[in-house]
Amino acid sequence: MIFFKNRNDKEQITNFVKIAALLIHAAKIDENYSIEEEKIIKKTLLNLGVEKGKLNTLVEEAKNIEAQSNHILDFTKEFKNLDEKEKINIVKSLWRIIYSNKDADIYETNLMRRLAGLLYIDSKIMGDIKEQIKKEF
Repeated sequence: MIFFKNRNDKEQITNFVKIAALLIHAAKIDENYSIEEEKIIKKTLLNLGVEKGKLNTLVEEAKNIEAQSNHILDFTKEFKNLDEKEKINIVKSLWRIIYSNKDADIYETNLMRRLAGLLYIDSKIMGDIKEQIKKEF
């Protein structure tokens, strides 16, 4: 599935970088950014349609953007315009990142609660996704 398929290449890359930055933010929020989390981020980006040859460069750019940002609104602007199925796939990846270390702390759950509101995802759906992913780990 190619996300942002109605956009030119530059807009697509910009949007992928923003999603990557959001994924990285979720991975870093507990101050424990692991190799496992980066694998999940890269797998998610590949599944979204990022070319394998551009993946590492895109992730590095996203790390820089995430480090310089002081709020998540920059990362969610285009994301919230995706259809429900696409949003849910990314939310699943966010929960996988969070549960990759077997536990969700207060900062991670707060982030997901804020994202549910920003992305217009029903709290019941968000809770169901959380429980589904939690069982994977």
